[in-house]
Amino acid sequence: MKHTTWTTLPILAVLLVACGSAPTPADHDRMAAEMFKTSFQDKGIAKLDRLDQDEANRLCSAADTAGRPLDEKLARAIEAASLKTIPLPADGRFLGDWKQGEALAQSGRGLTWTDDAKTANGGNCYNCHQISKEEISFGTLGPSLYNYGKLRGVSDPHAAASQAIVGYTWGKLWNARAYNACSQMPRVGHAGILNEQQLKHIMALLLDPQSPVNR
Repeated sequence: MKHTTWTTLPILAVLLVACGSAPTPADHDRMAAEMFKTSFQDKGIAKLDRLDQDEANRLCSAADTAGRPLDEKLARAIEAASLKTIPLPADGRFLGDWKQGEALAQSGRGLTWTDDAKTANGGNCYNCHQISKEEISFGTLGPSLYNYGKLRGVSDPHAAASQAIVGYTWGKLWNARAYNACSQMPRVGHAGILNEQQLKHIMALLLDPQSPVNR
């Protein structure tokens, strides 16, 4: 018979308390948090602080667990606060090289415990989106981005008529919560997953008329 280890005691304590009555959604969240904290450990660049929820995550998770949408007032407050975190490009230019953008969209490397912190991360965009028609392997968690710029009438990303779409796309990539409080899209700029120049390359992939996305 195996002996109970000290690391399992917090989980057992939570389970025993929960046995006294039907577990509430808060009980489930608490048990899940305990299990995560005792099952993971710091390793390489992957630290336990990744398990910490910010206030927006906590509110969105609670609403999801309860099976109801987030309160409208809270949602607008999260979006407004998130919008303030989005900086404009330092040089005022939003587009980089779409070819480098395609390479970033294809790459899923980065942020795992086996990765070096000095190694550039990929965008892993194809994991959730269709982007170019040449790539036949892609996820469907997010909408198709094929013809992204073309469908939105962006024939010249630098033209004044295109600036609203350019600005929206930049903001969506930087911090998607500015437009959807409980968005599950990674906040690739805000979280430091991609740097400013990498984001410019992704922007070019989506908006440059010469990109395979818009041909």
